[in-house]
Amino acid sequence: MATAEGEIVNKVKKSKKLVTIDLQKYHDETPVAELDLKEFLYEGLILKEDHFREKVEEHDWLQYRDSYLTIFCSTDAIIPRWAYMLLASKAHPHAEDIFEGREKDLHFELYRRKLDHVDWSEYEGKFVLLKGCSDKPVPDSVYLHATKKLLPHVAKLMYGEACSNVPVYRSS
Repeated sequence: MATAEGEIVNKVKKSKKLVTIDLQKYHDETPVAELDLKEFLYEGLILKEDHFREKVEEHDWLQYRDSYLTIFCSTDAIIPRWAYMLLASKAHPHAEDIFEGREKDLHFELYRRKLDHVDWSEYEGKFVLLKGCSDKPVPDSVYLHATKKLLPHVAKLMYGEACSNVPVYRSS
């Protein structure tokens, strides 16, 4: 809409009720490394304790310095809990933190840690737009988590961009 002087006014941007949340601002930039337990197994399938311990001792743990490490097994091998514990004991002095699972699981956990510390009450009675486009990985599970946190507070929740959004929730 134009003003008397012909200036175009963005009413959406000017609105005090509409708040855009860009979830990618909660992305953690720490590098992520994945460790597949298969590499420590006998023939990639069986955990033989002596063989496993030998492979653990030979492994270059320094490569995980200042990174998050995720540990997973890409085969259907049965992995006892102590194996994860042993790997964690070797990686702990080097890795920033250690997680079980794949990188995508880690991203949710890192976002969750940050989102759980947000004061969601600041969105009380507001129209909130969860921004849809991002340059960084924002898993679907993060949108789900943010939605759960916002629902008790917002008057309206939308997804997408201000010019093209999908209504998700409206309080009654």
